[in-house]
Amino acid sequence: MKTIAFLFPGQGSQSVGMGLELYQQYDIVREIFDMTEEISKLPISKLCFQGPMEELTMTVNLQPAITAVNLACLAVIQKEGVNPSVCAGHSLGEYSALCAAGIISKQDCIRLVCKRGEVMHRESLKHQGAMSAIMGLSIDKVAALVNDARKKGVVSVANHNSETQIVITGSPQGVKELSNLASSQGAKAIPLKVSGAWHSELMKGAEEEFRQFLSSVPFEKSEISVIHNVTADVAAKPEEIREIMARQLCSPVRWHDTMIRLIHDKTENYAEIGPGKVLTGLLKKALPKGTSWKVFSVSDMKSLEQFLKELG
Repeated sequence: MKTIAFLFPGQGSQSVGMGLELYQQYDIVREIFDMTEEISKLPISKLCFQGPMEELTMTVNLQPAITAVNLACLAVIQKEGVNPSVCAGHSLGEYSALCAAGIISKQDCIRLVCKRGEVMHRESLKHQGAMSAIMGLSIDKVAALVNDARKKGVVSVANHNSETQIVITGSPQGVKELSNLASSQGAKAIPLKVSGAWHSELMKGAEEEFRQFLSSVPFEKSEISVIHNVTADVAAKPEEIREIMARQLCSPVRWHDTMIRLIHDKTENYAEIGPGKVLTGLLKKALPKGTSWKVFSVSDMKSLEQFLKELG
C-alpha cells in the first residue's frame, strides 16, 4: 500500500461556495455542518455557501467554517475507504489533521477551533496587527532582518511556507519596517488582508486561557502520525501534543520544514483535503524535480472523483 499524507488548509483558503457540492450530495456532510452550527451557534452553511466574503473571513466565523469544510471532505474520503498514513495541517488546519489521525473527535475539533477563533479575535481587538508575505528571501535572511525591524515595533516570522515565501506578523509599524528592509534587499513584500497579527506575541494574552481549554479536551493515542507546525516533527504522547497545540497560537508555522520532512520520509502521495489549492502549490515547490509522487486536492465532486479514480 502506497503511503499518503492528508494535508489540511487553514485561514486564507476560503471562498464563497466552499463545500456546497458535497453538502448537496452526502448526508454525512450535512451532519457535519449541522454539528458545527450547533456547537458554534453560527450560520456556518449560509456563510460558506452564500457569504458575504467579509463576514466569512472574520476569524470567529472562518475558523469553524474552514474546519467544517475540511472535515466534510475528510468524511467523504474516509467513507470511500481511503485513510491517511500521516497528516499535517497549516495553522488552523492542524486541528483537522488531529481529527483525521483520530487524536481528537469531530465534536472536540469544532469546539477547539471555535474557542481558538474567539480568543484570537479578542486579542486582535486589543492589539492592532498586520501581516505581510515576503517573497524572495531565505528564512535566515528574514530572521536577521527581524532583529533590526524590532526597533520600530513588534514583528516576527509567522509562517515559513516555502524556501523563499515567508509571512511576517506583528504591529503595523514593525511589519512595515521589516517589509521595507526586505524590499531594499530585492524581495517583494505583499501586505495580507488579515484582522490580526496571527502567530505573534500579540496573541500571548490568549495562550494561557486556550491552554486551559485544551486541557478539558480528551487527546487520544494514534497509530497515524501528525507532523506539527511548531516542531516540524511528530509527538507520541497526548499530553505532549496538547502542549504543542497551546504553543502553536504564538509560534511560527514551520510548513516548509514539514513538507521537507514528508519528502524525506518518502511519502508517495499527497492530498490537500479542504478548500483551495494553497498547500498544493507550496508542496509542488518543495518536491524534487522529476519525482513520480502524486499531489491531489479534494474540495468538490470533480476533484473527489479524480482522487478516488487515480488512487484506486
